[in-house]
Amino acid sequence: MGKFIFGLVLGAVVVFAVVYGYFATGMAPVATSAHAMPFERKFARMALHARIDKEAPKTVPIAADDTAYAAGVQIYKEHCAVCHGLPGQPQTAIAKGMYPRPPKLMEGTGVTDDPPSETYWKVSGGIRMTGMPGFEKSLSTTQMWQVSVMLANADKLSQTIKDSITAVTVPPATVADPKSSTKK
Repeated sequence: MGKFIFGLVLGAVVVFAVVYGYFATGMAPVATSAHAMPFERKFARMALHARIDKEAPKTVPIAADDTAYAAGVQIYKEHCAVCHGLPGQPQTAIAKGMYPRPPKLMEGTGVTDDPPSETYWKVSGGIRMTGMPGFEKSLSTTQMWQVSVMLANADKLSQTIKDSITAVTVPPATVADPKSSTKK
């Protein structure tokens, strides 16, 4: 029995030493252009989904309607499109340089199969080591829910809302004050 315990402890020490050596000697890929580490995707997904299941809100406090969708589209365009893109447009240079690549949320590989509460959790706190920032300090709770509800229903949006996603918002024209101009 003592030999078994000794073998178990020795095995654990060897595994720890190999893993430590892998990271300490610079063998682990850390650049965004490098291949994934062994089991990286599996363990990251497992940890992410376990945490979301534990912490995501259980109820959605806003209605899934055109008002929420329109507000969500504006938030998406201002804060999300730089990484996740707009429908029918190529990925941005920022998105091309990220690892893992951010999904194009408005083109079928989005979060329409996720409950809005899961998307809210991701928007609020972000996702570590993916480039997905948390917006809990820069957006209001209502804004985070609006974009989350809009994304969860992106495949069901009315044509008017879909058109507003790619519409260019032009700032109001400024009128020059005639008194401030000088003639030379």
